[in-house]
Amino acid sequence: MAIRLADCDATHLDAIRSIFNTEIAQSMALWEESPRSEATVRGWWDTKVAAGFPVIGAFDGDGLVGFATYGQFRPQSGYQLTAEHSIYVVASHRGRGIGRQLLNAIVERAQSAGMHALIGVIDAANSPSCRLHESAGFELVGRLPEVGRKFDRWLDACFYQKTLK
Repeated sequence: MAIRLADCDATHLDAIRSIFNTEIAQSMALWEESPRSEATVRGWWDTKVAAGFPVIGAFDGDGLVGFATYGQFRPQSGYQLTAEHSIYVVASHRGRGIGRQLLNAIVERAQSAGMHALIGVIDAANSPSCRLHESAGFELVGRLPEVGRKFDRWLDACFYQKTLK
């Protein structure tokens, strides 16, 4: 079955929460150690909706198998046209081009919204995500060594940027 991209709505919050919590428990995609509660994910969602930020889902049939979103990079007004994006794909669906579809969709949505730049902050050890971003025209603009810690390891954050036209 083909993957279908569509905007998520509040009915997808349980699936989004499941994806978040799996990544928290099993990967370095989110530098958090405690699962996100229903209230936390609802607050995250309400913030996205209030700001007009998209949450684009990847659906295999009716099931959510990934999503992409962006949000405010930093709170100061000078950053209002720069956004930080995130992409998550469930492990069983990785390697099928879903991450690329979601990245392309979030770039297009940011361009349509008048954003000037997109930033991805990626764990340096996540080479598939780094390669995906590089192949989509993102440039590695900085690496912050040992700024995070998870699973008893120090983590480096790589900042990838794409200036939108």
